[in-house]
Amino acid sequence: MSRISLFWFRRDLRLTDNHGLFLALSRSEQVIPVFVFDPAILDRLTEKKDRRVQLIFDALRELNSELASRNGSRILMLKGSPEYLIPELAIQTGASAVYTNTDYEPAAIHRDTAVQEQLMKSGIGFHSVRDHVIFHQNEIVKEDGKPYVVYTPYSKAWKSRLTANETRHFASENLLEKVIPANPHPSEIQTLSDIGFSPADVSIQGTRQAGLQFLSGFSARMASYGETRDFPAVKGVSYLSPYLRFGMIGIRECVRLALSENSSGSVKWLNELIWRDFYSQILWHFPHVVSDSFKPEYAGLQFPNDEEKFRHWCEGTTGFPIVDAAMRQLNQTGWMHNRLRMVAASFLVKDLHVDWRWGEQYFAEKLLDFDLASNNGGWQWAASTGCDAQPYFRIFNPELQSRKFDPAGKFIRKYCPELKNLPDGLIHSPATLSEADQILYGCRIGTDYPVPVVLHPEAKEKALLLYRKK
Repeated sequence: MSRISLFWFRRDLRLTDNHGLFLALSRSEQVIPVFVFDPAILDRLTEKKDRRVQLIFDALRELNSELASRNGSRILMLKGSPEYLIPELAIQTGASAVYTNTDYEPAAIHRDTAVQEQLMKSGIGFHSVRDHVIFHQNEIVKEDGKPYVVYTPYSKAWKSRLTANETRHFASENLLEKVIPANPHPSEIQTLSDIGFSPADVSIQGTRQAGLQFLSGFSARMASYGETRDFPAVKGVSYLSPYLRFGMIGIRECVRLALSENSSGSVKWLNELIWRDFYSQILWHFPHVVSDSFKPEYAGLQFPNDEEKFRHWCEGTTGFPIVDAAMRQLNQTGWMHNRLRMVAASFLVKDLHVDWRWGEQYFAEKLLDFDLASNNGGWQWAASTGCDAQPYFRIFNPELQSRKFDPAGKFIRKYCPELKNLPDGLIHSPATLSEADQILYGCRIGTDYPVPVVLHPEAKEKALLLYRKK
């Protein structure tokens, strides 16, 4: 047993059922928790009122409040390069080991390798364990040892391998008396301004308690998830993705909830959670997807990349109400309904003929729940360039998607209020309004609401030609 260990928090901001924290506490007499604000990440954020930084800060404050109430301890929050700070802190505190939970992004793997190498020079152990997913790395592979690249056989293998051990509760919360604070550090963070950021307005609270409220609320309606999940105006989804992203809620908690109920909705939700594992292992096995198409045959797609069309998409002024409402939801709240993520992505790539990487990057800048593996997987699915992706000739018709999934226009009216007076039958295609109807409903096309930036039938044909010429 180590006398002193460090626990390095990353995307696992909870004290309860935290695998890495549990191991650190179980194997050590004392544990010093630390979180590092990495300039390599922060410097890429152009908006200094970043909602995600606010969520992280709120989560850390909640954890510190709980630790302080238990035994006066705290998480040491630092700013700087982890490759330098973590080994330095381990040496300064006399720690014999550093524990953390595994991160699967290529940049994180490179960072963790560098940290481990520095620690080894001082004879300090580095222990990284699975917590963010149920199965990781090579744990679910085909009989020949190759990774799955199609979801359905992967999910079958995932379910056949699942045991109580993968969903066990790691009772880290019962060992917190071993947590001790480190001595004050010159790089210690007290406020957002210490890392160059300002408070941001966030539509949700970045705390575990808030996440648990969402989890409890979803539990009561999980049985109907399969029937309601595609309708953005209906409270059908779990809304847990930001909490899963930053680990205020753990994936094991979610899987245990899904398995606790035998309903079509719980089965459907479990399948969605498995997609999360699937994309994570794709990123780990095929890190080239960060910048290139998963399918090499689509690597050379020549997108026209009209910057003006891209601007209209970003701003939610394309003239297609369901797309515009989706983008305005993203811009205003930092979140977008999953059905609309597919619609918006398909529209950008196959109607506006803009490279999927442009849209992926925009989502990366805006989404509260941004996760590289899932974001990349979703965009490459919509663009038909990814593993198990939608065929290139499957192109969403935005008007039909709107009529099917927001039939009364309730979601559209919320985010496109200039269309609020239009009747249900017309709100999905305002460009077809007659001059008399525009006056009657107080919505002038081209003035109050934009003219469509493209004609869908023509855009679809151009997309098909683009993919055929690859």
